[in-house]
Amino acid sequence: MIIDLARLLLFPALMAFAASSDLFTMTISNRVSLLLVAGFFVLAALGGMDLQAMLSHVGCGLTVLVAAFACFAFGWVGGGDAKVAAGVALWFGFGHVLDYLLYASLFGGALTLLLLQFRQWPLPNALGRQAWLLRLHDRETGIPYGIALATGGLMIYPQTEWIKAVDLARFAII
Repeated sequence: MIIDLARLLLFPALMAFAASSDLFTMTISNRVSLLLVAGFFVLAALGGMDLQAMLSHVGCGLTVLVAAFACFAFGWVGGGDAKVAAGVALWFGFGHVLDYLLYASLFGGALTLLLLQFRQWPLPNALGRQAWLLRLHDRETGIPYGIALATGGLMIYPQTEWIKAVDLARFAII
């Protein structure tokens, strides 16, 4: 039951933290990425994932890490975004990573368009005292893409083996 709780809560909690952190501070702590990696290995081992599957997931995470750091090198995404995308890819493996990247791209495009429009309007005085909102409104500030990465991850996560392995009958209230 503890493994099932961890499967249900760990990944979504890390995605929520990454998104909110990026929204409020425009940074994603390295701890989020480290917890994604550690959580994957702990749950994979406790859940009985075989070595071949585990190595396939690692290969997927490394592939996305290389591609994401290329995007970081070009200034298209932040370093935290690149590491979170790789951490999510580690959890999803090759079976779900393309769907994840598609969702993250679509949400990222929508978020970018919304923020570009938001930045065209003057910020009401009542909201002008919020440092995170001023930062988000600043045209020189980037896009908190961690929101899109986390949302894409949360869209795909229920379809993964992580959730399919959860015995929901254990959580039924009688």
